[in-house]
Amino acid sequence: MGETDHHDHPPPPQVVAPQAAPPNLGLSRGPTWTPAEQLHQLQYCIHSNPSWPQALLLAFQHYIVNLGTTVLIASTIVPRMGGDHGDKARVIQVLLFMSGINTLLQTLIGSRLPAVMGASFAYTLPLWSIINAYTDEAFTSGHDRFVRGMRTIQGSLIVASFVNIILGYGRAWGELTRFFSPIVVVPVVCLVGLGLFARGFPLLGNCVEIGLPMLILLVISQQYLKRIHSRAHLILERFALLFCIGIVWAFAAILTVAGAYNNVKISTKLSCRTDGSFLLSSAPWIKIPYPFQWGTPIFRASHVFGMIGAALVSSAESTGTFFAAARLSGATAPPAHVLSRSIGLQGIGMLLEGLFGSLVGTTASVENVGLLGLTHIGSRRVVQISTAFMIFFSIFGKFGAFFASIPLPIFGAIYCILLGIVAASGITFIQFANNNSMRNIYVLGVSLFLGLSIPQYFAMNTTFDGHGPVRTNARWFNDILNTIFSSHATVAIIVGTVLDNTLEAKHVDDRGVPWWKPFQHSKGDVRTEEFYSYPLRINEYIPTRFL
Repeated sequence: MGETDHHDHPPPPQVVAPQAAPPNLGLSRGPTWTPAEQLHQLQYCIHSNPSWPQALLLAFQHYIVNLGTTVLIASTIVPRMGGDHGDKARVIQVLLFMSGINTLLQTLIGSRLPAVMGASFAYTLPLWSIINAYTDEAFTSGHDRFVRGMRTIQGSLIVASFVNIILGYGRAWGELTRFFSPIVVVPVVCLVGLGLFARGFPLLGNCVEIGLPMLILLVISQQYLKRIHSRAHLILERFALLFCIGIVWAFAAILTVAGAYNNVKISTKLSCRTDGSFLLSSAPWIKIPYPFQWGTPIFRASHVFGMIGAALVSSAESTGTFFAAARLSGATAPPAHVLSRSIGLQGIGMLLEGLFGSLVGTTASVENVGLLGLTHIGSRRVVQISTAFMIFFSIFGKFGAFFASIPLPIFGAIYCILLGIVAASGITFIQFANNNSMRNIYVLGVSLFLGLSIPQYFAMNTTFDGHGPVRTNARWFNDILNTIFSSHATVAIIVGTVLDNTLEAKHVDDRGVPWWKPFQHSKGDVRTEEFYSYPLRINEYIPTRFL
């Protein structure tokens, strides 16, 4: 028997089927939304206008919202300066008058955004230094000490105003904003709103029986009751704020007349009573603010440097507020040249405030920008009409004092909502960057946390008379640093800009730079001219370097 030969043949190659891509679970769970440069749920955007009756009521709402901060600043500072109720009434009149003038200028030849320019808390720390400087001096009366302090504030505002004028019209501020990206704008705008948390529920809590009903009533009427009828939807969405103020204010008046606050502590009386401000009895019927009404300005270098720090802080806070105003009015992001001219004009407004004897400088009002989002009305004309109310009630003092007697906890309830809207509008800028980038998460997290934590440290270590944690022998140096690092938005700009421009991004798209760059140039986006150009062809008569 012969042996059979065995031949081994290699097995045929196996064809491996390509693995199927994993299913996109995100699509199966619902739709996705593409980034939107403009909000599409606004009923009127920046250059569209409601009917005149509605515009008047909406403008009056802006006046009322701005009034709360004005009264709060005057009520806090004037008594410490030695002023009486009549002095406080005159200070409120000047603050409202300058707010109206500066708002009108900004909406015409400044930012062109529907942003009210209101009194700024950034100037309070330099004011404490001025107050402390005159505490130990002998005066014949408290009113004389008040007048001396006002004259010193005038001189400090006049000198410090040139810093903003130079930064703005010298284009330096615009060049700084070119280092921004959506990753920087998010914490800045968020902290413009969240940084004012002390004016929310803590202010409301000074009189819970008035503030809390206001907060609950505003949420229910503006968000839930509007669903009852189509006509109710229109009225309550736009004017619920006025209705709620009227109802709760009347309730507070009833409690005051009924004697509910006759036997309570002084702080409760001041917060809850409708006559606790004593403005209606002390305000003049007619008083037109005029330059140097307190006397010749006093110039002291030690106080000027502190005011310069406040001017820089107000510029930083205005910049964040302008981004929020653009978002909530249906405009594109303001370009660098617009931010420069708005800060320059804010400096001119500060100069006017020094000449007219204002207590503090102005900045873009965060709460009024929140009102744009609450009413879904971003019309520029509405804000311009509101300046007429500010100027009118600043001249006719008795009428203005009537509305200024609204208890401050009512405003605290309003700010709980309006400031939250502004903070949330800042979050929406993250859609233009890669929110899945660990590098971006790091920058956002550190900027937000330090923007909250550093100012909180300065606030906790600031004494009642305004001495902050920076305490060297140079008081002017102390005032500058204490003022700058007490501002949430300013700290966020510093930290965010440094981190975002020094940490390398894996892809240039991660930072949102391709979306951001077109808005940094006057010709970068076709809509820039539509939203931010000067009215009445004024730009034809202005040198191009200022446009």
